[in-house]
Amino acid sequence: MAAALTGPASVALTAGAHHEDMPSSKIFRSRWAALLWAGGVLWTAYDVASAAPGHDTPANQQAAATSDATGVAVDQDDLAVLANAIGG
Repeated sequence: MAAALTGPASVALTAGAHHEDMPSSKIFRSRWAALLWAGGVLWTAYDVASAAPGHDTPANQQAAATSDATGVAVDQDDLAVLANAIGG
């Protein structure tokens, strides 16, 4: 059997509880304020989604040298041995 809720939990979950200390609850009292708020949310989402790519590309466009876990460079012979070992 579940214990009865007490304190803030019981107030938050009580049907019809009205929270005067929440400033966001005043937004939706006006249809126009709610529309402006939703427009701001959509504008922000569009701004984030349409951000031009390429701002976070590295200045160095050269590919990294292929190396193994020890840092030794890997060549085509090493890759052929590996492909043969795994059956490729």
